Amino acid sequence: MLTLAIFVPLLVAAIVLAIPKRYEHYARPLAIGTSFVPLIVVVVAWARFDIGTAGFQLVETASWIPSLGVSYTVGVDGLSLALVALTALLFTVSIVFPIDDHGKPRAYFATFLFLEAISLGVFLSLDLILFFVFWDLSLVGMYFLIGIWGHGDAQRSALKFFLYTLLGSLALLLGILGIYLYTDPRTFNMIEIIATLPVPAGGVGAVLIFLGIGVGFAVKTPLVPFHTWLPPAHVDAPAPASTILAGVLLKMGTYGFIRISLQMMPETFQRFAFPLGVIAVVSILYGALVAMAQTNLKRLIAYTSVNHMGYVILGIAAAGALGIGSEASRSLAMTGAVVEMVAHGLITGALFLVSGSILARGETYELDQYGGLASRAPRLAGITMLAAFASLGLPGLAGFVAEFQIFAGTLGVYPWLAGIGLLGIVITAALFLRMIQQVFLGDLPVRWDGWRDLQKSELYALVPLAALVVVIGVAPAWLIRVVDSLSQVVTAGIIP
Repeated sequence: MLTLAIFVPLLVAAIVLAIPKRYEHYARPLAIGTSFVPLIVVVVAWARFDIGTAGFQLVETASWIPSLGVSYTVGVDGLSLALVALTALLFTVSIVFPIDDHGKPRAYFATFLFLEAISLGVFLSLDLILFFVFWDLSLVGMYFLIGIWGHGDAQRSALKFFLYTLLGSLALLLGILGIYLYTDPRTFNMIEIIATLPVPAGGVGAVLIFLGIGVGFAVKTPLVPFHTWLPPAHVDAPAPASTILAGVLLKMGTYGFIRISLQMMPETFQRFAFPLGVIAVVSILYGALVAMAQTNLKRLIAYTSVNHMGYVILGIAAAGALGIGSEASRSLAMTGAVVEMVAHGLITGALFLVSGSILARGETYELDQYGGLASRAPRLAGITMLAAFASLGLPGLAGFVAEFQIFAGTLGVYPWLAGIGLLGIVITAALFLRMIQQVFLGDLPVRWDGWRDLQKSELYALVPLAALVVVIGVAPAWLIRVVDSLSQVVTAGIIP
């Protein structure tokens, strides 16, 4: 069943590319229809998922390269199920969102479907080589989305994104090979590696492996100082691509920290948990402070992603500090980190789509060019304000649920780091309130008298995200129960 979520979009991507030019107007409806297949698979998988069972479920496996111990193995647990659901939803709304395809609808929608299949493959893979193949191919899809359909200095930004993340991938590959060399018999199977923990806790080898995969994931997340590729990539990417970049691709890095760094090397992770937490706090404060200084709307949102990914890594660092604090605190921090991944994907995904709507009407991201838009576009203002308040952690919205758990859990493990990290929320609140004031409040400039509010096609993409932000904020139990099935296992040191 899970295989359908990967290969149906991949197959239809090839079909879309093969459509004759005179029928290219069918590319968009075909892509939209196909994007619902992974969503249906997620609904079925969620219904069949047993939250009382530790470990991986719905596992599908087939031999691939038996001589090397490589297999096609996919499955889900509380971590991957949540991220697969987020991925399926964000791709659907991003494909629905209207955009100028530069007269290349077949290539645009085929690239989106290709990237959807690859992204789902990353979160579903239970073989390290299969994981790495999908991981590396995700660079290709995003490179073309930015380079071809972006604006500004898009080709330069796409190249910077590709080279940075490719270097990170090479470090990751070396780390994966290091893990493989410790297995006996040789295998890349994640389930077996998590069960046997072949890499010894001490020694130079374990440290080098941990640092290699850590650099790969830090670039993708991204953590300071590996973040410099992110702002230009976001600013020059089309809005739907930015939604996928922030909502899905960044989560690959945080997912990797949990799935590989923590679950496969828990004792080594424990040694580096505090330094990783310090880096997370630096990212939280740096991302918020630099976002505060931005005059470009999209660059501002991009730096808040550095800030919010810092929250995620802080929660993961606290969860991986085995033996420090209580098990309940570490479990709470882990649950908060995963919920923050989902919340950030929904919130920042919506903000990037909103930025695309603003650019399409005003042709600039500069905040000082706007003002008073709430009077002309109440729907646009309402959704933007909802997403902004959720991002700054207002109670009743998804961001609060996630950040409260992260800081409550981290306080029981690294209280000083949690206390310093809380300053990031204050700065985030200030920068988003200032952004709302500049864009939507005050007097409406004369040139915006004809400003159009959100159209139906834009609402079809934005309303589901906004609705889930509220649902998770008000009634998060359905999500937290699934994530807890992972958190309790990891933080207790129990091997599934």
